[in-house]
Amino acid sequence: MGTSINTRWADWCKRLQAIAQNGLTFAHDPYDTERYRAVRQIAAEMIAEGSGLEPATVLGILDKETDYATPKTDVRGVIFRDDKLLLVRERSDGRWTLPGGWADVGASPAENVVREVFEESGFSTRAEKLLAVYDRSKHPHEPPFPFHVYKIFILCSITGGKETASSETDSVGFFGETEIPELSIGRVTPAQIRRMFEHHRDSHLPTDFDREA
Repeated sequence: MGTSINTRWADWCKRLQAIAQNGLTFAHDPYDTERYRAVRQIAAEMIAEGSGLEPATVLGILDKETDYATPKTDVRGVIFRDDKLLLVRERSDGRWTLPGGWADVGASPAENVVREVFEESGFSTRAEKLLAVYDRSKHPHEPPFPFHVYKIFILCSITGGKETASSETDSVGFFGETEIPELSIGRVTPAQIRRMFEHHRDSHLPTDFDREA
């Protein structure tokens, strides 16, 4: 499956899922509800076919998404020390990423990223600057997700703590631009890492965002 086709396929899956989720949120007629459940089932089967997951597994994920469909938010902390970038290794796939994760309700992006960095790396930090807001679907992340995701990259400075693994991460380290280990592509891409180093070298760069094609 070519890159452009794969991107279109992922977009179709997300749109079907959003139609089903919104329909199940507002439908009152039992026949309409059944139709939207059928649409969700089709979306789950499409996602499973392209991702290698079992349809039941995907459907279980989709069933947890309720109310009106809106993009989910992923926050990533960007921390430099001696010109090296902080990365953590995920236990789930053995690959490296910027510390971060899903934003929790009730906390700002800055509060969320500070919490995530501490939980995954052991470092206490202060959020300093918004570096980038990316639409995950416009970047080569694998695997594709069945829902829309905005990724927020925030520059942070260390205020305390020490390198400490967690239940989600088994290693913590700082890496130079030519030393980057194998990345967890579902979470961060090589191009995004390179861009964070560019922001580090030039603090006057504006915040990045995905412009219209």
